Amino acid sequence: MDASPAPAAPEPRPRRTGYRRLPVQQRREQLIAVALELFASRPPEEVGLDDVAEAAGASRPLVYRYFAGGKQQLYEAALRTAADELAGRFAVPLSGKPSEQLSAVLDGYFAFVAEHDAGYSALLRGGSVVETARTSAIVDDVRREALRRTLRHLGVREAGPRLTLLVRSWIAVVEGASLSWLDEGRALPVAELRDWLVDQFTAMAAATALHDPQTAEVLAGMLALEGPRPERAERLRAVLGGAS
Repeated sequence: MDASPAPAAPEPRPRRTGYRRLPVQQRREQLIAVALELFASRPPEEVGLDDVAEAAGASRPLVYRYFAGGKQQLYEAALRTAADELAGRFAVPLSGKPSEQLSAVLDGYFAFVAEHDAGYSALLRGGSVVETARTSAIVDDVRREALRRTLRHLGVREAGPRLTLLVRSWIAVVEGASLSWLDEGRALPVAELRDWLVDQFTAMAAATALHDPQTAEVLAGMLALEGPRPERAERLRAVLGGAS
């Protein structure tokens, strides 16, 4: 008799996590966390309620029980959670030179960008089928918080129009750079990108200082805290000297 080897047993199919009864707030937070993870890895329009229910080990009717507005309401809740997390990363260290403190904030920002790759790109580019005035308002809230934290870091209580425009413009540069960084496959080491953005702020502040006494005062204070011969200023002098 031909002793053929027995056919290999089929690999077990992955099993869906069983349903567990959770307190209302805990279940809602779980659904938001699962949705946030899915929205972070794929554009929002590619994520359905069935995907969220499957990943959470829940049923579609259960998801609707907590989010009667369906996917849109769940997306906005997830977006608000992400926005709060991002705003929390704007905290400025209490010690260090101004450039070091700004670098630390950017480190936290780019860690968030890396963790929420696809969702971050879809969010900032707009045009998503789930984008509404409410989702845009959530993004604007994050930008306003970034503006407020940056001005506070600079020691400014009442910012004039030119200083406000400077900071808002730099925030736009950071957002644009982060999107390009993702598009280019993160080819540039994030530490180099961070240092470039710190230098961008200094350069933009110097240009604004030519037209605005308040910005000139802020920049002078920053450079004084950097030390008698700031490394960045020395590098800038070397570049300008070589170009002359």
